[in-house]
Amino acid sequence: MFAVYIMASGRNGTLYIGHTDSLSRRVYEHQEGLRQGFTSRYGVKTLVHYEYFETRDGAFTRERAMKKWRRAWKIELIERFNPGWRDLAEELQPE
Repeated sequence: MFAVYIMASGRNGTLYIGHTDSLSRRVYEHQEGLRQGFTSRYGVKTLVHYEYFETRDGAFTRERAMKKWRRAWKIELIERFNPGWRDLAEELQPE
């Protein structure tokens, strides 16, 4: 399975959208700051939304589309499924 995910620095904070073949591993890397870059620079450590896809291409296509969205649309998506901006990493099973 492949996933598209949104990480946030906090409610209505900085957002990051990515895709991966191991969501639990990738979220761990973000939370621990194991990769230098945008998320470690801006403290983006909270998993606020994710979607699974059967193919890498499906996840990649969705990621590219979401990155083109207006910020308000991204926030609306998060709040529709995660109104409290909970850290969804707590519900992930290790892969």
